[in-house]
Amino acid sequence: MDCDSSDRAALLKIKEQLGNPVELSSWLPATNCCSWDSGIICSEAGRVYLVALFSLNVTVPIPTALGDLPLLHTIQLEAMPAMYGPIPSTFAKLSHLEFLFITGTSISGSIPDFLVKTNLSALSITNSKLTGQIPQSLSRLPNLRVVDLSGNMLTGSIPSGLLHGSFRLLILSNNQLTGEIPEEYGNGDVHTVDLSHNQLTGNPSFLFDISEPMAKIDLSWNEFEFDMTKIRFPHHLGYLDLSHNNIKGRVAKSLKDINLRFFNVSYNELCGEIPTGRYTAYHGADCYIHNKCLCGSPLPPCKNGQ
Repeated sequence: MDCDSSDRAALLKIKEQLGNPVELSSWLPATNCCSWDSGIICSEAGRVYLVALFSLNVTVPIPTALGDLPLLHTIQLEAMPAMYGPIPSTFAKLSHLEFLFITGTSISGSIPDFLVKTNLSALSITNSKLTGQIPQSLSRLPNLRVVDLSGNMLTGSIPSGLLHGSFRLLILSNNQLTGEIPEEYGNGDVHTVDLSHNQLTGNPSFLFDISEPMAKIDLSWNEFEFDMTKIRFPHHLGYLDLSHNNIKGRVAKSLKDINLRFFNVSYNELCGEIPTGRYTAYHGADCYIHNKCLCGSPLPPCKNGQ
């Protein structure tokens, strides 16, 4: 199926706005854009629904012509460190957009208010140098279920209502976010919460509700404070990193029954004997170091009174 002529025109505009990079030499007028060998996938009806561009040697803003592909479901712009500027306002026209990956760039500005008008179900802006705050308006996207804004310079608090639907992911690591986590992120089908390397505060223990299907929780390198002693962690949790916080109390006994492929509570204020069990035996000393007064295997034995 030949590609839609208006889609081809938009793609050629994108190529022009990128400075006609050599990697897109197959993008030629009067040819079937669905057969171009770089970064395009079409539907059976010949409409472009994915644009994926990687490692282009360009020093340009994000192409505004991406907004002229009305059936676009996925945008991937990755490993282009000299790409700069904000997310273009033309993205507001992409009512079918589900996946947005902008990684390894130097884009700046906040997540714009006009994205509230789109139909995103996955948003990933990873390892870029994005600056500004995450606007509350983003939380009004009714189909947004995956948010990955890691590796940026985002500031401000985490908005409520960012995630909807099933198999939700909240990934905001390596930013400068402050404030507390909205409690709603402990409810529903949330698979992953990664808020590591920020400046977040408060008590995030609502994320550990044993009835929820959380599989990965990474809250490391923040300023969270809570007592871990009686926390019941989800039994299906596979990844837990709470290191480099201000967590007090004892290591929760519920952890001895959870088969964690990754576990770390180092650099906190935990004290007391580490619980022994079927799965805690797999955790080495590095998982517990630099706490207030933890003891017991794999650390040195406890003294009387600990």
